[in-house]
Amino acid sequence: MPSAHRQSTPIAVDTELIEGRYAALGGYTVGFETFPRDVDAAPLFAGLPGDRCQCAHWGVVTAGRLTFRWPDHEESFVAGDAYYAPPGHLPLITAGTSVVEFSPTEDLEATMAVVEKNLAATTGAQS
Repeated sequence: MPSAHRQSTPIAVDTELIEGRYAALGGYTVGFETFPRDVDAAPLFAGLPGDRCQCAHWGVVTAGRLTFRWPDHEESFVAGDAYYAPPGHLPLITAGTSVVEFSPTEDLEATMAVVEKNLAATTGAQS
């Protein structure tokens, strides 16, 4: 059975906004993400439909606070909370937040292609 561990999964994204480690598990990708500072990620989704994340995520907050915003409401999660975020959200993350998140690989790859381009333009960083 495939598995992944935060420490043995290579770092794929390492910027001032996020450290991300990702591993394929069947048709899903597990992401181990850590955010060293407050992040309003809305600008990173520019160019996607509605300028919002189009990928569903299931996860657990292991430290900090994560808020998902939709046009009509928002939901916040803290350390120990499990969550489901359907497509059409924007994340707002507080400094020191870490999550373990599962996403459909195909949808995540399409979303991340746009996010990574926007991230590189915003921070001047390469992922």
